[in-house]
Amino acid sequence: MEPVPSTVARPTRGRVVMLVDNGVDGDSRVQKAARSAAEAGWEVILVGILKGPATEETWRIGDAEVRLIRVPRRIPHPVTYRRALLRRPLAYRPGPDGKRRMNKLRAWRDDLNFRLSEIKVAREAGGSRGAELAGKARLAAPYFVNRALFQWVKFRSQELSRLQDRQQDPDSTLDRLALKFWQTTKGDRAWRKLDPELWDFELAFAPVVDELEPDLIHAHDFRMLGVGARAALRARAGGRDVKLVWDAHEFVPGIIGRPKNLRWLPAQIAYVREHAPYADAVMTVSSTLADLLRETHGLAEQPAVVLNAPPGTLTAEQRALPVPDIRALCGIGPTTPLLVYCGGINPSRGVDIMIRGLTRMPDAHVALVSVHPNGKVPIMEELEELAAELGVADRVHLLPYVPHWQVSSFVSPADVGVIPIHHKPNHELALITKFFEYAHGRLPMVVSDVKTMAEATRATGQGEVFTAEDLDDYLRAVRAVLADPQRYRAAYDQPGVLDRWTWEAQARVMDEVYSRLLPGRPPLPPAEPATGPVDPADDLVAPRR
Repeated sequence: MEPVPSTVARPTRGRVVMLVDNGVDGDSRVQKAARSAAEAGWEVILVGILKGPATEETWRIGDAEVRLIRVPRRIPHPVTYRRALLRRPLAYRPGPDGKRRMNKLRAWRDDLNFRLSEIKVAREAGGSRGAELAGKARLAAPYFVNRALFQWVKFRSQELSRLQDRQQDPDSTLDRLALKFWQTTKGDRAWRKLDPELWDFELAFAPVVDELEPDLIHAHDFRMLGVGARAALRARAGGRDVKLVWDAHEFVPGIIGRPKNLRWLPAQIAYVREHAPYADAVMTVSSTLADLLRETHGLAEQPAVVLNAPPGTLTAEQRALPVPDIRALCGIGPTTPLLVYCGGINPSRGVDIMIRGLTRMPDAHVALVSVHPNGKVPIMEELEELAAELGVADRVHLLPYVPHWQVSSFVSPADVGVIPIHHKPNHELALITKFFEYAHGRLPMVVSDVKTMAEATRATGQGEVFTAEDLDDYLRAVRAVLADPQRYRAAYDQPGVLDRWTWEAQARVMDEVYSRLLPGRPPLPPAEPATGPVDPADDLVAPRR
């Protein structure tokens, strides 16, 4: 890999390498952080994960360079390859062996069928009855053996499936004992045994980060914390004082884990606990989470709060891209009540309550701005089926994502912005992105009573709070907002409400963290504005393979 050239033509305050465990596209916080840091004079290289067939991609967000790399699966979890002779002695070894044997038997059976067809064709062409019977007799034993072996291989394959299901059973006594053993004997180092797949990130990112020689590493979320901590320590051991910023997007113990993997969440918690002490500074998404992180990890100072707020001003390239008309996409006029939800959908997001509510609001429509460029996810099809069963399918509109800087303008023609999330640990802790996007669209809100968001909504008066998963209370809140929308919109006229909820305000906090860690690097004068015609594609350049 050739050294990365400077991402900006003018001098920089230092090189910042941002790390993220996704493909960047679709992660608005990461995109905004990279762009803003570059605008503040830092040389920014954002390293993420490549999902396509190429080995590497590079593109740009403003003056920040994005580099996507492959993360091969090099150290699979033992459950994917280990045998358990005491549990299922007849099970195949995990891997392709059972499928390969099954396919060989199918090929043999097809060959026997071919030979049987030859015998039948020969008989129809005038061959003797005796020759036909003799030929079939020769095939009888192979047919019997093939069928018996097929049943044997099928049984052993099923034994492997049963074993793997048992190994993933959160109620398995043996696996609970194993989990307790590793936690007791290794402490926070137990993640190496509980989820060795975490090493895949280290093995892929480490050589890239080392080659870039950053002055500061900005690790987005928990998987990159370990990668960043190890890179910073390697650099310090080599005589370079590299600073590490951990950007905690969520509280790891509050993650809704993988219910069929008893080891996954304890592994992530241990991984974070081991590496958190190496962060020179921590930033996070809310003051509630900042308090929790400081208490949990014994941090010397309070994490800086960088909210997931939308930009208050747009670049020329962003302004040049037309904003779609949400009501036109829904096929409705300006007076039809429209409830909107933006973002990903899963059962804990509670979106089904919006569809159920339509059965008692015959004039209202629901827009779900949730369709990823890769297409619908299965739960969206389930919601469509629910809407059809309830007879409201013509009033439910699944719409594609728009660029993150357009969300507020896109949803502003709606009547209500809805956030119906359920009570889950991380849902209680943050003001989520759509909360601020609705606010900048000056939308009245209807939000569930998760702690931080409900408190903010009640404090500003910008919407109504309902009891999560309570359809009657949800309908009460929606009807209250629809009856007097201006009362709730007026909350945004209060001095400072929207000003403090802009990304520009958050970017200043982030720059203050960088500047404190790397003193003596004052902000540079703004770059000269570009001249010439504006091309919207220049803002988020298509990946170069």
